[in-house]
Amino acid sequence: MDFVSGVKKPDTCELPELLSGELLGQRVKVNGAVHTIRHMGEIAFIVLRKRDGLLQCVYEEGKSGFDLKDVREAATVEVEGILEKEERAPGGVELRLKGIRILSEPSAPLPLPIAKWKLNTSLEAKLNMRSVSLRNVRERAKFKLQEGIVRAFRDFLYGEGFTEIHTPKIGAKSAEGGANLFKLEYFHRPAVLQQSPQLYKQMMVGVFDRVFETAPVFRAEKHNTKRHLNEYTSLDFEMGYIDSFEDIMAMETGFLQHMVRLLQQDYAKELNMLGVTLPKVDEIPSVRFDRAKELVAEKYNRKIRNPFDLEPEEESLIGQYFKEEYDADFVFVTHYPSKKRPFYAMDDPEDSRFTLSFDLLYQGLEVTTGGQRIHDYQMLVDKIAARGMEQEGLEQYLDTFRYGMPPHGGLGIGLERLTMKLVGEDNVREATLYPRDLSRLEP
Repeated sequence: MDFVSGVKKPDTCELPELLSGELLGQRVKVNGAVHTIRHMGEIAFIVLRKRDGLLQCVYEEGKSGFDLKDVREAATVEVEGILEKEERAPGGVELRLKGIRILSEPSAPLPLPIAKWKLNTSLEAKLNMRSVSLRNVRERAKFKLQEGIVRAFRDFLYGEGFTEIHTPKIGAKSAEGGANLFKLEYFHRPAVLQQSPQLYKQMMVGVFDRVFETAPVFRAEKHNTKRHLNEYTSLDFEMGYIDSFEDIMAMETGFLQHMVRLLQQDYAKELNMLGVTLPKVDEIPSVRFDRAKELVAEKYNRKIRNPFDLEPEEESLIGQYFKEEYDADFVFVTHYPSKKRPFYAMDDPEDSRFTLSFDLLYQGLEVTTGGQRIHDYQMLVDKIAARGMEQEGLEQYLDTFRYGMPPHGGLGIGLERLTMKLVGEDNVREATLYPRDLSRLEP
C-alpha cells in the first residue's frame, strides 16, 4: 500500500535557488527548455528557459560529457553541472555542463524567433502561434505583470473584508440590457452569456456586505478596434453600507496603491525587462462628466458633439489635460448622464439627469466603470418601468430588494485594458492570452 504524504521535493534546482549564491561551486541538476544555442567554436552557450527566467549553461567540447549536435532548440532537458559566478550571464551565474538527459525533442523548427530580445513579428503571427510566441521572455513578462494585478486585487480586497464569489455566466437576462448579447439555446429555452456579474454581485451584498469576483464577461459588440474585445476579464467588486459613490472611488484608489507596491516588490524583474514606469497613484483627481467635456473643448479647441457620452478622442484628451495640468496618470470622471447608464444606477438627487457614477481613465483610456446603485425596491421598479423594460427575468433580483438592501455600489475593471496601459501597448490584444474579437475564435 502506497500513501501520498504531500508535495515531493525534486532533486532538481529552480532559478531562485541558483541565484541565491548558496550553491556556487557545487554540482547541481536543473531542468528546462532549450531557449537558444549560441555556438562559439570549442564552447557553446546553451540557454535554458525556466519559469522564473533564463539560465546560461556552458558546453565545452570534450568536457561536458555529450555531443552538442544531439541538442536542439526547444528540446526539454535535464542537465548537470558546476554552478559558477559570471557577471555577464543572466542573473550573474552560469552552469558548467557535465551531463545532459533529453526529456523531449521538437518535431519541427520553431516558427518564430523567440530567443530574440524583441519578437519583431506581426501581431497576427503572434496570436496565431500564441503558445510559441509567449515563450519569448518579454512577451511572457506582460502576463506575469497581469498576474500581479489580479493578485493585488484579490489580496487588497481580502484585507478589506471582501468575500470572493463565483457567479454564473449563463443567464436568462442580461444585467446591462441592450442588444449586444451572445444568445444561446439552453435546453430549449433562450439564454444569454452574461455581460457582467452585476445583478449577482448586488444580490450578494445582502449576504456578505462586500463581495468581489475575477471572471470573464461577454459583449457581442461589433467593434474591431484596438481597445475592444468580445470576451475579457473583469475585476468586479460590490460593497454595502456606503455613504456615497466616492467610497467606491476611494476603495479603487487603495487597490491601485496596493497594486503599485506589490509590483515594485515582487515583479521588479518584469518591470525592468519591459521598461515599465509605474503610474502615479498617491492621489487621483476627480472631475464631473460635463465639466471634463468643457475643459478639453476649451483647451484643445474641440467642439462638443455628443453631450451624453465621451468619445474615444475626448477620453484621450481628458487624460492629456490632467497629465499636463496635474501630472496625473489616472482621472475619475463622475456624474455620467442617466440615459447612458444602466437601470440600476442611482440618479443624482440634485439633478436626475445625471447619475452617482464614474469611469476611471488611465492615460486617456476607460479602464473602470462604477458607481452607487439603487437600493430601494420601489425606485428600482419605477426606473425599470420608466425605461420601458420588462421585469421578466429580473424577479429574483427584485425580490432581493423587496426584502431590504443597504446603500451599496461597486465597479468593474477591465483587466486587459489595465494591463495594456501598464505595459505601454496600444492594442488590447497584446495583453490578452487568447483574444476573442470579431474575427478570432482560435486558438
